[in-house]
Amino acid sequence: MSDGRHYPERPILAVSAAIIRHGKILIVRRGRAPARGIFTLPGGGVEAGETLFEAVLREVKEETALDIHPVALAGHREVITRDEAGRVERHFVILSFAARWIAGEPVLNEELAEAHWLAPDALGSLQTTEGLAEIVAAAFAIIEPKS
Repeated sequence: MSDGRHYPERPILAVSAAIIRHGKILIVRRGRAPARGIFTLPGGGVEAGETLFEAVLREVKEETALDIHPVALAGHREVITRDEAGRVERHFVILSFAARWIAGEPVLNEELAEAHWLAPDALGSLQTTEGLAEIVAAAFAIIEPKS
Protein backbone atom coordinates (compact mmCIF):
# COMPACT_ATOMS: atom_id res chain seq x y z
CA MET A 1 0.00 0.00 0.00
CA SER A 2 1.38 3.42 -0.96
CA ASP A 3 1.38 6.31 1.50
CA GLY A 4 1.66 8.85 -1.34
CA ARG A 5 5.24 9.64 -0.33
CA HIS A 6 6.84 6.87 -2.39
CA TYR A 7 7.03 7.59 -6.11
CA PRO A 8 5.00 10.81 -5.78
CA GLU A 9 3.47 12.56 -8.76
CA ARG A 10 4.76 15.89 -7.46
CA PRO A 11 6.93 17.13 -4.58
CA ILE A 12 5.55 16.82 -1.05
CA LEU A 13 5.50 19.98 1.07
CA ALA A 14 6.87 19.65 4.60
CA VAL A 15 7.87 21.95 7.45
CA SER A 16 10.42 21.81 10.24
CA ALA A 17 11.27 23.97 13.24
CA ALA A 18 14.64 25.23 14.42
CA ILE A 19 13.53 25.68 18.04
CA ILE A 20 15.76 27.90 20.13
CA ARG A 21 15.77 27.82 23.93
CA HIS A 22 18.36 29.65 26.05
CA GLY A 23 20.95 29.70 23.27
CA LYS A 24 20.50 26.05 22.33
CA ILE A 25 18.74 24.30 19.46
CA LEU A 26 16.52 21.22 19.70
CA ILE A 27 17.97 18.41 17.58
CA VAL A 28 16.15 15.10 17.16
CA ARG A 29 17.32 11.74 15.82
CA ARG A 30 14.90 10.00 13.47
CA GLY A 31 13.76 6.59 14.66
CA ARG A 32 12.43 5.35 11.34
CA ALA A 33 12.77 5.85 7.60
CA PRO A 34 13.29 8.11 5.89
CA ALA A 35 16.50 9.35 7.54
CA ARG A 36 16.55 6.72 10.32
CA GLY A 37 19.40 7.47 12.71
CA ILE A 38 20.07 10.95 11.31
CA PHE A 39 19.92 14.05 13.48
CA THR A 40 17.61 16.77 12.20
CA LEU A 41 14.88 19.23 13.20
CA PRO A 42 11.38 18.11 14.22
CA GLY A 43 8.76 18.43 11.51
CA GLY A 44 6.70 16.69 8.88
CA GLY A 45 4.18 16.99 6.11
CA VAL A 46 1.74 19.84 5.59
CA GLU A 47 -1.90 18.69 5.45
CA ALA A 48 -4.46 20.08 3.00
CA GLY A 49 -6.18 23.18 4.38
CA GLU A 50 -3.43 23.82 6.91
CA THR A 51 -1.29 26.97 6.93
CA LEU A 52 2.47 26.54 7.19
CA PHE A 53 2.46 27.93 10.75
CA GLU A 54 -0.37 25.56 11.72
CA ALA A 55 1.57 22.65 10.23
CA VAL A 56 4.79 23.43 12.07
CA LEU A 57 2.92 23.90 15.37
CA ARG A 58 1.08 20.57 14.90
CA GLU A 59 4.12 18.60 13.78
CA VAL A 60 6.29 19.84 16.66
CA LYS A 61 3.51 19.11 19.15
CA GLU A 62 2.95 15.60 17.71
CA GLU A 63 6.65 14.73 17.64
CA THR A 64 7.92 16.39 20.82
CA ALA A 65 4.93 17.69 22.86
CA LEU A 66 6.56 21.15 22.93
CA ASP A 67 4.78 24.46 22.62
CA ILE A 68 6.61 26.82 20.28
CA HIS A 69 6.19 30.15 18.55
CA PRO A 70 7.25 30.08 14.87
CA VAL A 71 8.78 33.45 14.02
CA ALA A 72 9.92 33.39 10.40
CA LEU A 73 11.15 31.20 7.59
CA ALA A 74 14.82 30.32 8.18
CA GLY A 75 15.38 28.51 4.89
CA HIS A 76 14.40 25.54 2.81
CA ARG A 77 15.79 22.22 1.64
CA GLU A 78 14.84 19.75 -1.05
CA VAL A 79 15.25 16.04 -0.51
CA ILE A 80 15.13 13.95 -3.66
CA THR A 81 15.93 10.24 -3.68
CA ARG A 82 15.96 7.96 -6.67
CA ASP A 83 15.70 4.20 -6.96
CA GLU A 84 18.12 1.94 -8.85
CA ALA A 85 16.31 2.67 -12.12
CA GLY A 86 16.67 6.44 -11.61
CA ARG A 87 12.98 7.04 -10.89
CA VAL A 88 12.13 9.60 -8.22
CA GLU A 89 11.27 7.57 -5.14
CA ARG A 90 10.82 10.53 -2.78
CA HIS A 91 10.77 14.31 -3.27
CA PHE A 92 10.20 16.64 -0.32
CA VAL A 93 10.38 20.43 -0.21
CA ILE A 94 10.97 21.34 3.44
CA LEU A 95 10.37 24.86 4.72
CA SER A 96 12.28 25.38 7.97
CA PHE A 97 11.09 27.95 10.47
CA ALA A 98 13.00 29.73 13.20
CA ALA A 99 10.96 29.23 16.37
CA ARG A 100 11.07 30.17 20.03
CA TRP A 101 10.50 27.52 22.69
CA ILE A 102 7.47 28.43 24.81
CA ALA A 103 6.89 25.48 27.15
CA GLY A 104 7.40 21.80 27.78
CA GLU A 105 10.14 19.22 27.69
CA PRO A 106 10.59 16.85 24.75
CA VAL A 107 8.35 13.78 24.89
CA LEU A 108 9.12 11.80 21.77
CA ASN A 109 6.64 10.01 19.56
CA GLU A 110 7.35 6.79 17.63
CA GLU A 111 9.06 8.70 14.79
CA LEU A 112 11.94 9.93 16.96
CA ALA A 113 14.65 8.09 18.89
CA GLU A 114 16.36 10.99 20.74
CA ALA A 115 16.11 14.70 21.43
CA HIS A 116 18.82 17.04 22.72
CA TRP A 117 19.17 20.75 23.36
CA LEU A 118 22.59 21.54 21.89
CA ALA A 119 24.80 24.52 21.31
CA PRO A 120 24.99 25.16 17.54
CA ASP A 121 28.73 24.40 17.46
CA ALA A 122 28.00 20.84 18.68
CA LEU A 123 26.28 19.94 15.40
CA GLY A 124 29.57 19.30 13.62
CA SER A 125 30.11 16.06 15.56
CA LEU A 126 26.73 14.59 14.52
CA GLN A 127 25.47 12.91 11.37
CA THR A 128 22.82 15.42 10.31
CA THR A 129 20.55 16.10 7.39
CA GLU A 130 22.17 18.11 4.62
CA GLY A 131 22.16 21.85 5.25
CA LEU A 132 21.14 21.60 8.91
CA ALA A 133 23.95 23.84 10.18
CA GLU A 134 22.98 26.59 7.71
CA ILE A 135 19.31 26.45 8.73
CA VAL A 136 20.29 26.60 12.42
CA ALA A 137 22.60 29.58 11.80
CA ALA A 138 19.82 31.39 9.93
CA ALA A 139 17.37 30.64 12.76
CA PHE A 140 19.74 32.06 15.37
CA ALA A 141 20.20 35.19 13.24
CA ILE A 142 16.41 35.65 13.33
CA ILE A 143 15.75 34.74 16.98
CA GLU A 144 18.96 35.97 18.65
CA PRO A 145 20.52 38.54 16.31
CA LYS A 146 23.93 39.91 17.28
CA SER A 147 23.92 43.58 18.27
